[in-house]
Amino acid sequence: MGPMQMSPDRFDELVADALDQVPQELLDMLDNVVFLVEDEAPDGQDLLGLYEGVPRTERTWGDMGLPDRIFIYRGPTLRMCHTPEEVADEVAITVVHEIAHHFGIDDERLHALGWG
Repeated sequence: MGPMQMSPDRFDELVADALDQVPQELLDMLDNVVFLVEDEAPDGQDLLGLYEGVPRTERTWGDMGLPDRIFIYRGPTLRMCHTPEEVADEVAITVVHEIAHHFGIDDERLHALGWG
């Protein structure tokens, strides 16, 4: 079975839906963060998402300029999923993971919290 087919617009809607599921108080704490959807991760990496920035826990005054960026990658996500429901679930998990990285929570802690 080949990769899941889905229009870019529909994928963007799933990312927006995933953000709608994030508790508002958490979104309010996101400081200077932009969410971007791209087709593929850089250098052909098979990443579903990427947090680019300095975690809140490690910031100094010099880190307060450019916004942190959270990327969600459409291609790798669609290649690992077989149904629209799987895509929605994977996007939601990826969004939570990358937001957690913004707050300095690592993958190990996320797994312990049940966010495989």
